[in-house]
Amino acid sequence: MSLPLLRTKASDDAPGSSDANRSAPLLDLQTAKHLERLTGRSCNRLIYRTALTHRSVLHDHHGADDKPESNQRLEFLGDAVLDLLISEHLFKQFPESDEGHLSSNRAKIVNRKALAAFARELQLGEHLIIGESADKQKIRDSESALADAFESLVGAIYLDQGLAGAERFITNHVIARVDLRKLAEAEYNHKSRLIEYTQSRQLPPPLYTVIAEEGAEHEKHFTIEVSCNGVALGKGTAPRKKDAEQFAAKEAMTRLETEDPFGPPAES
Repeated sequence: MSLPLLRTKASDDAPGSSDANRSAPLLDLQTAKHLERLTGRSCNRLIYRTALTHRSVLHDHHGADDKPESNQRLEFLGDAVLDLLISEHLFKQFPESDEGHLSSNRAKIVNRKALAAFARELQLGEHLIIGESADKQKIRDSESALADAFESLVGAIYLDQGLAGAERFITNHVIARVDLRKLAEAEYNHKSRLIEYTQSRQLPPPLYTVIAEEGAEHEKHFTIEVSCNGVALGKGTAPRKKDAEQFAAKEAMTRLETEDPFGPPAES
């Protein structure tokens, strides 16, 4: 029985895939050619334009009925596709690793710093579509904006070329550039360390909650609190929720190294 929601190949009803959208001059020629080199085929210009549209553009069209779509939705999709493909590769590459190690290694690849580095290698910052009132150079160099653009591009490729196309892109531009064995030996990230701590003590998984949002739409900062079993452990603030979660987990681990708010671990 096939799964109707799993897109394994490009679909004619993918957003922006109509003939009219394909012929619309929505990207400048240099950007279109650059994306075609990266993706390995002629681009669906509407969906790729959306992938490169920074959320600051929405500020210039505030209240307008025909305001463009930013790359935030595609970022959401690309994040999930990236997690899936990296997870599958690590699952096959490290058959001896348990869930904790696999999660830790994935987090070392799929994090804001690493994704921004991949985006810089692909020169995505030079092709971002940014609001007129925004600091263009700051955004083009922004780790957050670059990481978002990379995930959004993955989402666009998935919609345009299907899962196989996304896998080719990730293999060429992520997996081929990462020394997985060396990565596996590196120190775990803070969220993974916290997960391993809770698992070792038979506690529920850590819960991350947004407790504050500040700043304009394209310059937002999130404050996130991490808790476990009803006990608040740490807080973190950053422009990206994932980064704020890492800072919260780091604060939690620092606390857990000096005190034990849960008491002795449960017996098996």
